[in-house]
Amino acid sequence: MKRKVLIIGIGAGNPEHVTVQAVNALNRVSAFFIPNKGSEKQDLANLRRTICDRFIENTSYRMVDFDTPFREGSSASYGESVEKWHASIEGIYERLLIEELGEGERGAFLVWGDPSLYDSALRILHKIRAKGRIDLDLEVVPGISSVQALAAAHKVPLNRIGESVMITTGRRLGEGFPNDADSVVVMLDGQSAFKSVDEDVDIYWGAYIGTDDEVLVSGKLREVTDEIERVRQAARDRKGWIMDAYLLKRPEKR
Repeated sequence: MKRKVLIIGIGAGNPEHVTVQAVNALNRVSAFFIPNKGSEKQDLANLRRTICDRFIENTSYRMVDFDTPFREGSSASYGESVEKWHASIEGIYERLLIEELGEGERGAFLVWGDPSLYDSALRILHKIRAKGRIDLDLEVVPGISSVQALAAAHKVPLNRIGESVMITTGRRLGEGFPNDADSVVVMLDGQSAFKSVDEDVDIYWGAYIGTDDEVLVSGKLREVTDEIERVRQAARDRKGWIMDAYLLKRPEKR
């Protein structure tokens, strides 16, 4: 039996980020698979439900909750720990698709931001399809990413005329500021890697972008590092978790 699965980007946290294409896709879904990432991140599951309540006209759909495993950091390498983590999630996804989707039904995973940018759902579903045990028909609906929302919140362009933009992670930034990049967007930075940057750069930082909890800080990195750390820690203490990103820009060449 062929199983239709939609991977729908739902934006960076503001329900108004949901596109018309995504709304139409939501209204074709029979079962939504909602990850439970612990009580601290219950807000994330709740917002998925809010989006469905707001935009879906036919209320015959159902929510299928599932627990997601945590990534262990004790493996010999980052790559090995991610591979092990994804394998656990893959098993959960496969079980959900077999047990929860009936003939003619459509399932959906609601992905923060855009499914193609630092999210594992699409990659894992491709692995399941490649195994051949399930005949998957995948459909991807793009969404507004935190990268786009960050630039909009700070009212700045990501790139300069004729120049490129690099998107990377805090782990990679900790290895050094890229020599061949003037504009660098950093995501998944749990260790405040910007503190290690010994460059004359501007930073545009934001957390919970697009939501009522949004906080923004910008300025010369050397001048606002302590402020970002203070605001970041206060936000984490208040909510129990944080989702943030930032843009680093070298001074414009004169």
